[in-house]
Amino acid sequence: MNEVFKVLGNVFINMPKGLIVTFKHLFKKPVTIDYPRKKKPMSPRYRGRHYLERYDDGTERCVCCGLCAAACPSDCIYMEPEETENGERMAKVYEINLIRCIFCGFCEEACPEEAIFLGQEYEFSSGDLDSFIWTKDQMLVPHPRKDNPFKRIYRRVRKVYGVTDRT
Repeated sequence: MNEVFKVLGNVFINMPKGLIVTFKHLFKKPVTIDYPRKKKPMSPRYRGRHYLERYDDGTERCVCCGLCAAACPSDCIYMEPEETENGERMAKVYEINLIRCIFCGFCEEACPEEAIFLGQEYEFSSGDLDSFIWTKDQMLVPHPRKDNPFKRIYRRVRKVYGVTDRT
């Protein structure tokens, strides 16, 4: 007889309690977003995809000084320098191994030419390991490019601390 009362108690007391919780959340605004169509805005300090900047005339900013590779704690940056016919240095090979990269931003802070930036994009997953080694061609921004306001803020902060801007 006690088992019958337990079953009736579950049906008439506990089930309505659960349904009340369900109905309470049924008419609220959903917490989730429609991900592929709507992307969550990241915080301004988020560090995502790597970009190699260009000057306004379209030439590369990277002079292959090696400071970004030296500042990288995970040793994921590999570069080889070359000289152009004008005698200017540039990177012949510039690769970042994203499997090893910890997205700390030390490369961005160490670069005296402000050539490398970490952007806001976070969709670069893949099933192929070779696609995680990015070359210079994959990271160079197209020319002409849109100006990013975060880069202007970053350059302004560098000026405040006495680091000259080479634009």
